[in-house]
Amino acid sequence: LHPNEEYALGKLAGLLQIAPSTLHQEVERLVRAGLVADRQVGRNRLLRANTGNRLSGPLTDLLTMSFGPQVVVAEEFSDVAGADQVLIYGSWAERYTGAEGAEPGDVDVMVVGKSDRDQVYAAADRAQERLGIPVNPTLRIAASWEAGSDALVAAIKSGAHVTGAGAGLGSAA
Repeated sequence: LHPNEEYALGKLAGLLQIAPSTLHQEVERLVRAGLVADRQVGRNRLLRANTGNRLSGPLTDLLTMSFGPQVVVAEEFSDVAGADQVLIYGSWAERYTGAEGAEPGDVDVMVVGKSDRDQVYAAADRAQERLGIPVNPTLRIAASWEAGSDALVAAIKSGAHVTGAGAGLGSAA
């Protein structure tokens, strides 16, 4: 999900919470298939997605749809009491809906409803831990969302966002 980043084999094993020996076997297969590029720097083996492979784009899309921010945010915010809607907006939503640009460095999330700030921030922290990039939550009450007079709400409504009913995420707008 971060095709331009390199990871040391040991660090990647820790992030994925699997044994380095298990990861090593899978990395060998992925390198042979041309999906992962590797290089040695001293004793470290660095790995990254092989973005030159014609399957890289479709595979990134599949992984994003299966394990990306919209899935993680939906899961982590699903238990936030009082959340009528949870939306992803900003650069990540723009890329997800097809806009060209640099890889997003964060995920902007708006929670609409009457939710406890501590619960929202705890959900954002869990999502950030899983995604490896900052998750920035914003809260708005339903009346503010519906009125649309708030500048941020108006910008989100008129721009790209990924939204869904309740705390789940679904369609792109």
